[in-house]
Amino acid sequence: MTRCELCEQEGGIPVFRNDTLRVIRAEDADHPAFYRVIWNAHVAEWTDLAPADRSRIMQAVAKVETVLRERLKPTKVNLASLGNMVPHLHWHVIARFDWDGRWPAPVWAPLRERVPDAAARLGLPLAELDRHVAQALQGLTTD
Repeated sequence: MTRCELCEQEGGIPVFRNDTLRVIRAEDADHPAFYRVIWNAHVAEWTDLAPADRSRIMQAVAKVETVLRERLKPTKVNLASLGNMVPHLHWHVIARFDWDGRWPAPVWAPLRERVPDAAARLGLPLAELDRHVAQALQGLTTD
């Protein structure tokens, strides 16, 4: 195996971790409510996991999405599991707003315009949002 970025480092700002997975917030000034749910062990594909583990990671994705929807009221939540650049299983959970500089295009599209201080537009400090995400994940089982 070649070196894996997500095996060697957190992958962003740590929000939650248990024995099987972790959630980080990506440092993205244009999309401040951009989270990743990362499987701790190195696997490339969702189907590399046992069915119970597939359910576990999707439960985590759903919990993160629910917090974003309830706390931020985004225009849309984007979910993606690409892994082309980093072939380590992870899901992107991204709150999108009609005011963001790429809307309605994907977050990877060219930036149409820079939105100054996008995090301030969320109406909730990022540290508080992180706490809500972590709290929602506390009941996630690891067995």
